[in-house]
Amino acid sequence: MRTKCYGVSLLISLLSISLLAAEKPIDISAVVSKTEAEKILGEPVRNPTPLNVNGKDGYYSKCNYYSSKSVRSLLLRVRQASEGSIDPQTEFDQVTGNGVKFKTIDGLGEKAAVLNGVPENGLPQNVIMLYVVKGQSFVTIGVGGIADEEAALTKAKQVAEKVLAQL
Repeated sequence: MRTKCYGVSLLISLLSISLLAAEKPIDISAVVSKTEAEKILGEPVRNPTPLNVNGKDGYYSKCNYYSSKSVRSLLLRVRQASEGSIDPQTEFDQVTGNGVKFKTIDGLGEKAAVLNGVPENGLPQNVIMLYVVKGQSFVTIGVGGIADEEAALTKAKQVAEKVLAQL
């Protein structure tokens, strides 16, 4: 009986250690606050409704910031993949496949690419989507309503760097 108790205790300890070693769940709305989103978009934003949830294929954190004055927006997503789910590298390849036009971004995560609002990508004009893979995390940052694509990309990269530093 004691041997079983020790065995169960050991198993629970080992499971706890492996859980602690996994990536810490991130709250994207804590990484990029409403005040910071307003600085990024250059306009006041409405109150967001962030969502943080464990799903069968990983942990999700999302937050959308929408301007209260125009069509500007900042969309933030992080999926931290669970074991046995779609690997972030595979997800990245799926997003950047199927004939979309993307630009590879060097020096950001393990893989990064940006899609813009050209018809082939199915995005509206003045919208960019930045996708980044780091470890078991897939990060998506969307910036909308900024006509200068390079300025929007610069802002998205800055946000990505801040998010990646938390992973």
